[in-house]
This record gives sequence, C-alpha cells and structure tokens, in this order.
Amino acid sequence: MSEVTALRHDRARTGSGAFVSPAHRRRYWITALSLLAAGLVFCAGILTWDNPLPFGTPGFWRIAESRATSVVVIVIVAVSQAMATVAFQTAANNRIITPSIMGFESLYVLIQTSAVYFLGAVGVSAVQGLPQYALQVSLMIVFALGLYGWLLSGKYANVQVMLLIGIVLGGGLGAVSTFMQRLLSPSEFDVLSARLFGSVANADPGYFPLAVPLCVVATVALYVHSRTLNVMAMGRDVATNLGMDHRRELLLTLFWVSILMAVSTSLIGPMTFLGFLVAILAYQFADTHDHRYVFPMAALIGFAVLSGAYFVLKNVFYAEGAVSIIIELVGGSVFLFVILRRGRL
Repeated sequence: MSEVTALRHDRARTGSGAFVSPAHRRRYWITALSLLAAGLVFCAGILTWDNPLPFGTPGFWRIAESRATSVVVIVIVAVSQAMATVAFQTAANNRIITPSIMGFESLYVLIQTSAVYFLGAVGVSAVQGLPQYALQVSLMIVFALGLYGWLLSGKYANVQVMLLIGIVLGGGLGAVSTFMQRLLSPSEFDVLSARLFGSVANADPGYFPLAVPLCVVATVALYVHSRTLNVMAMGRDVATNLGMDHRRELLLTLFWVSILMAVSTSLIGPMTFLGFLVAILAYQFADTHDHRYVFPMAALIGFAVLSGAYFVLKNVFYAEGAVSIIIELVGGSVFLFVILRRGRL
C-alpha cells in the first residue's frame, strides 16, 4: 500500500500522468497544435487556392463551397483510418498490421468489379447512391462481424488465427476480382480502374448523412474505451487477471473498427497503408501508451498528411487522383523500413 501511495505522490509531484515528464506533455501539445494548424492551412488552401473570382464575392464562396466536399471527405477518412488502425493494432497486440488485412478492401474491389462484370460500364453508376453506399457498408460490417464471431468464439479462439484467415479470405476475394477483370473489355476495365484506387474524388456528398454519423459514433465509442484499450494493450492474460472480460471487449472494439473501415473504404476506395503510416507516426509523436492521447494524435496526423497530399498533388502536380498512390508508396516504404529495422512482424 505504501508503494502505491508513493507512486501517486510521485505522479502528483511531477504532474506527468500519462507522460514521462511535464516536458513530454508540453511537446505533445505543441506537436498536436502544429499538426492541427498545418491541416487547417492545407484545407484553407483547398478551398481558396486558384479560385478565379475575387475574394468575398458570391461566386468565390460558391466555388469554395463546392470544394468543401473534399475537406469533409478528408476529415472522415483521416479520422476513420487513424482510429481504426490504432484500435485494431491494440486489439491484435501487433503494431505491424492494419485492418485492411481483414478483407475490407478486397470486398470493396469485388463489389465494384462484379457491378461492371454483370452490368457493363453502367455498373459503376449502378453502385452509386446513398442506398447502394449503405448496402456496401452493411456488407462489409456483416462480413467482418461474421469473421470475428466465428473465429473468436469457442474454447480455442485465437486472434492470430483470425488474422491469418482474414488474409486468406482477402486473397481469395482478390483472386475472384482479378478473374472477372480479365474477362472485361478494355473499355469496361478503363471505367472500372478509376474506382479501384482510393480517391477523394470518388466520394459523393450524398453519402454524408450516413457516413458522418457512423464515423462520429464509432470514433466517440473508441475514445470512451481508451482506458479499456490501455489494459488490453498489456495482453490477454494480464487483462483477464485484472478482471476484464477480454473476449467481450475485443469483439466490441473490432465492431467499432469494422464500422470505421467500412465507412472509409466504401466512401473513397482502398487506401491500405494510410492507417499504418498514421499509427506508426502517432506512437512516435505521442510518446505515451495512453490511448486518450494516441487517438487524437493519430487523427491529427492523418488529417495533416491527407489534406497536405491532396493540396500539393491537386494544385502543384494537377494529379489529385494520385493521392492514394503516393500515400501507398510512402506508407509501404515506412512499413518495409519498420519490418527491416525490427527484423520481425
């Protein structure tokens, strides 16, 4: 008891809490505010840069309003990918994975490919619209929950087996998609290929009435469970010994993760390494184990990275459609660097 009291007195004296020292806490907030400022500057640039009409005129604001859709999409995707990846890595107790390996993106590609395969070039428009978006999100969530419920139930439930089977199923869905793509005509494949890369331009503002509430609810739910995730990060045995129902909390966490991934992937398409890149940087910049601070840092990094990449590619290289390609390249390079540095998964 005296050791616990001494520890509390020491924390009160240093004022560090989740951080090693007050200096680390100050550095955290400086970094967080800097990322927020950078993201806001990039978003302001997206709204106003190269606007042909004079500032303050009705026409200027109409153009800015039309560009606001991109900003909303960037916020939704950045927050969803960041929160989902950090939570998923904690649930799996592995920081070198992303929720994408559970087949979300493979299922998205299969849905888009099937639409073009069975309906022709008009199939792309057939899967657009709020009801179709809701159906895609629902299919992804049901697919993920079915996988989680099956593989995490019973006496021999194992997260690692779940991950391996998720990879196999994703590969199988990808193989089916590739087979159907080989049978498409060149014109049909050209129409389809634009939907197979993650792009802010793929999003429709008509999806926001569903995407925004789902993103907000899942994000708040994960943040509220930050302390639970702190315990889960110590491992299943430790969490169980501390009185936690580990399986229940694991399934609940994966449920919220599946919602965020379904919302993001159905909105703009595959973006495999964005979450991984953001999570790796968040752990470094936050410099704490506490998810109450890791989550906001990850979301801010995602916001700054995605808005910055979109602004630069759109206004400097005139290739905003290549945002996902650049992020995948950078994120994949970081992934390889981390793997080679650690020498293991």
